[in-house]
Amino acid sequence: MLDPRPHLGEPLALDLLNTRWIENGPQDLLTDVAGLDIWLNSAGLADRATADERTLETVLTARSAIYDVVKHTTNSGLNAVLEHGRIRRTLTAAGPADIDDVADPAWLPAWLATDNLLRLLADVPDRIRQCAHPECVLFFYDTSKNGTRRWHSMATCGNRAKAARHYAKKT
Repeated sequence: MLDPRPHLGEPLALDLLNTRWIENGPQDLLTDVAGLDIWLNSAGLADRATADERTLETVLTARSAIYDVVKHTTNSGLNAVLEHGRIRRTLTAAGPADIDDVADPAWLPAWLATDNLLRLLADVPDRIRQCAHPECVLFFYDTSKNGTRRWHSMATCGNRAKAARHYAKKT
């Protein structure tokens, strides 16, 4: 099945947050294992993780922890997810490498998403944003040159906001 979400292609942590969206009411891709399978495929993790109830549970735990950090700047669970893995540095034939080392495969997608959030926070934390449209719950990583992007998509939320402003000027 194709990924039904309206916004794809964000870094893994934000992509996980974007498994909830508003379209004819609240939507949640991760209500069952079938939705998890869609997300794992879309995120490029299907060959590294199994879509089962245990993995779904860990991914939901990570999504909640990531949301708390991004939205409320509280660490109510992120470190607990991160405790399930580590980065192992090693020397390979191709040179130095960082290897994701997660003992329990059910925690791999959750751990990778939380690790990705740490990288985003370390690089440019002020570029992690929620769409400015009041009826949108999606997140994005602002890669615009001047860092002033406001909407997850100009074609949808940005256009709605501009149309609303235009209509308000006419009345």
